[in-house]
Amino acid sequence: MCGIIYSFIHNASLLSIGGSGSHRMADKVLPQRIRDLVPESQAYMDLLAFERKLDQTIARKRMEIQEAIKKPITQKRKLRIYISNTYTPGKLEGEEAEKVSSWELRVEGKLLEDPGKQKRKFSSFFKSLVIELDKELYGPDNHLVEWHRMPTTQETDGFQVKRPGDVNVKCTLLLMLDHQPPQYKLDPRLARLLGVHTQTRASIMQALWLYIKNNKLQDSHEKEYINCNRYFRQIFGCPRMRFSEIPMKLAGLLQHPDPIIINHIISVDPNDQKKTACYDIDVEVDDPLKGQMNSFLSSTTNQQEIAALEMKIHETIESINQLKTQRDFMLSFSNNPQDFIQDWLKSQCRDLKLMTDVAGNPEEERRTEFYQAAWLPEAVGRYIYSKVQQRKQELEQVLGIRLT
Repeated sequence: MCGIIYSFIHNASLLSIGGSGSHRMADKVLPQRIRDLVPESQAYMDLLAFERKLDQTIARKRMEIQEAIKKPITQKRKLRIYISNTYTPGKLEGEEAEKVSSWELRVEGKLLEDPGKQKRKFSSFFKSLVIELDKELYGPDNHLVEWHRMPTTQETDGFQVKRPGDVNVKCTLLLMLDHQPPQYKLDPRLARLLGVHTQTRASIMQALWLYIKNNKLQDSHEKEYINCNRYFRQIFGCPRMRFSEIPMKLAGLLQHPDPIIINHIISVDPNDQKKTACYDIDVEVDDPLKGQMNSFLSSTTNQQEIAALEMKIHETIESINQLKTQRDFMLSFSNNPQDFIQDWLKSQCRDLKLMTDVAGNPEEERRTEFYQAAWLPEAVGRYIYSKVQQRKQELEQVLGIRLT
């Protein structure tokens, strides 16, 4: 018995590390009569209590993680942009053929100290890229080079632009970051009022609500209304508005964020060919912790191991209960064999009546009047019919045929 208890405690200690499976906690509790018999089992009960606390903590943390991953979890990183160009002078290849001088501009970039195993492509950080060349040199129809993200866009590590020319060219790069979730630039008046310049829609709504709350603009009687102060009246153009009207009115005050502007000179000087201009900009990337959260929630390895240990625990509990029943049976017989046999026969008699679905009064069944009642012939007929049907089914199974 002690050996089983110790084995049981060992299995339970392994289980407590990972939490409970599908079985109920009450099914794992040792009965009091067994705990009284084996004092060492108290160690298992203490372990079970610790497991209960651990399960509650894990369940709470799992819910917190599920709520956390619904929101964007990002961190600011430095994206270094490299801008360089090469120049190819024209060459005479014959009396009539001539190769025109040209330059090629390269715009590339990478995250600094990127710990991720899968490196993000440079283009994945941007919604659009516009390179504006000198309009006087390339004319109104050929001075813009544009790239815009489309649903079918293939990500790339950089952009190249090639044009003919043998003089230095002034160019302007306009980079529009691809914010996830999208960000918006607030109307200057509302931005000064809320202290928010460019943010997500949710953050802007939160800042707006804090301003309403701090300035007590919510109507004290009609809670769904906002009483606009003089600043709100100038911005929203009304003395009073419902909460439900705010998103519609706010939409007209939101603009696309300002692009990142980089001014650069494309040099055709041979001494400048090895020079690379570097610019660092702040970008938001997914926090690596988010990937770990997702893998924790989707992992099934620990759950399978826990389920196997749970099954071992319940098998051991059943074995302990069976051994305790056998022990009580043997002890009762050894203490008073005569009374034990009489009690056992009575118990077997009750069990037999339950199994055969027979219920009655033993005292009445001893007398002949009981068997002369009006219902008895019908009862005997039903009994014989059921026995005949039972025998018929047995014969059909043995012969493998259906009797009619």
